[in-house]
Amino acid sequence: MRHRANVMRLLLAGTVWCVSLSVLGCETNPYTGRHQLVMTSVADEMTMGAQAYQQVKSDPKIRQSQDPREIEPVRRVAARIIEAAKRSKYAEMAQQFQWEVTVIKDDKTMNAFALPGGKIAVYTGIFPVAKTEAGLAAVMGHEVVHALARHGAERMSQGQLTSAALQAAGAAIGASGSNPMLSQAAMAALGAGVQVGVLLPFSREHESEADYIGILLAADAGYDPRESVHLWERMEQMSTGGGPAEFLSTHPGHETRIQQLKKWMPEAMAIYQGRQPVPALNLPAVGGR
Repeated sequence: MRHRANVMRLLLAGTVWCVSLSVLGCETNPYTGRHQLVMTSVADEMTMGAQAYQQVKSDPKIRQSQDPREIEPVRRVAARIIEAAKRSKYAEMAQQFQWEVTVIKDDKTMNAFALPGGKIAVYTGIFPVAKTEAGLAAVMGHEVVHALARHGAERMSQGQLTSAALQAAGAAIGASGSNPMLSQAAMAALGAGVQVGVLLPFSREHESEADYIGILLAADAGYDPRESVHLWERMEQMSTGGGPAEFLSTHPGHETRIQQLKKWMPEAMAIYQGRQPVPALNLPAVGGR
């Protein structure tokens, strides 16, 4: 238990340093005030994002949509979300990004992503759950925030700290002269403890942060943020198999997400009511649905 406590202290050290000192690599989220330790440069992240995006587009299994009925609403929503990002507290970052939008023709995949540098992809399988352009704005706002808030780079940094901490703990356990079998069991338990106690909550925090800032972007873009609640209600209805318990998941549970969105809604609605509302046009039907 002493070794596990030492590892947890090492893993959290980056956050403590950011709170107490001004150190290279420390960031503060401009919306939530959360301290972040990021050990990569924005330029490097943009390069990695562009490379990953190119790999996705060149994958022979990936088929880009050629249907204007699918492409136009995605580009329309993306353009408004990007403009909102350029007015946001991430304006400087958003201005640096080389934005690009791709619609992937995959009616069975309910997904979308945004990579560092502003590389966005939307799978047509998300259309039935998003239903309208306002629902799609909630999805795209969420994904764009992941890129703007540098969540991927933060996860990479967290992984580097985790690896270093576990190596240090392994050396300490080995040097203690304990039974090798017990040492292996201790390391296995330690790894599980780090995964459940640090890495998974860390990822859930990113998801909640993207939900929160994402609806603010969608509202500023003129889309009704209340559609985000309906989106996750539909997602909950479409989910099958139940999934793992929330404490073993990288994402908040659907009900947790819905309740959080409702809590943040007054702030989002105040922004939305000061904008020209955008019509919630229906998205095209796909896959026979």
